[in-house]
Amino acid sequence: MTIRNVTNYLEKIAPLEQAEDFDNVGLLIGDYNTKVNGVLITLDTLEKTIDEAIANNCNLIISFHPIIFNGLKKINGNSYVERVVLKAIQNNIAIYATHTALDNSNVGVSAKMCDVLGLINYKILIPKDNDSIGMGMIGELQESMSEDDFLNYTKMIFNSGGVRFSKKTGKPIQKIAVLGGAGSFAIPNAIQEKADAYISADLKYHDFFKAEDKILLIDVGHYESEQFTKNLLVEYLTKKFTSFAVILSEESTNPIYYL
Repeated sequence: MTIRNVTNYLEKIAPLEQAEDFDNVGLLIGDYNTKVNGVLITLDTLEKTIDEAIANNCNLIISFHPIIFNGLKKINGNSYVERVVLKAIQNNIAIYATHTALDNSNVGVSAKMCDVLGLINYKILIPKDNDSIGMGMIGELQESMSEDDFLNYTKMIFNSGGVRFSKKTGKPIQKIAVLGGAGSFAIPNAIQEKADAYISADLKYHDFFKAEDKILLIDVGHYESEQFTKNLLVEYLTKKFTSFAVILSEESTNPIYYL
């Protein structure tokens, strides 16, 4: 079984052509014809991720975020990106990234957020060419919650060290929009779809003003919003491949800490 066999299957739910133009997805390091010994699934690829792959005899890392995003002019080990690339090459470990190809999937990052929140009847928030491709999701809780209860529920589900939120509206929460990662651009879409709350990450100071008493904006953290993506990929790949191990990375790559 080669890397090409694995990525062809993965691209059934995350075709590379549906990634955003700015992104860098696909096989970043390695040869598609390499035989796979084992696969490590991670959100980010750091030096400790390479060490984890080595320890588990995995020669393919499938990462959500691409370790190579902007062009590299030198690979001297002077940055964490260069050190990861060097270490991967030295140890014959391939690295593949899905990022916005999986973001735009109707069974991808935001769909997994809906699943862990227990939302029903969810659909894509910002459709692209058709209703099966696009960013974000919007669905409903089976029963409405108060804002305080929903904020505590959200913090618990995403295991966040702290959630930031806009001024409370005083209305019950039932219709929820979500978008993994940096999602301030979708605030108008969540409001247009009459969501009671919008869960995303990386909202800036002025983004919270955009709520305008129409919606409860909740920032759970970038890593926190995307953390379940690893589980999604492991579940998907283990259904197909049994001749090698598909391992969920146990290393947290969250660079942000809370008091």
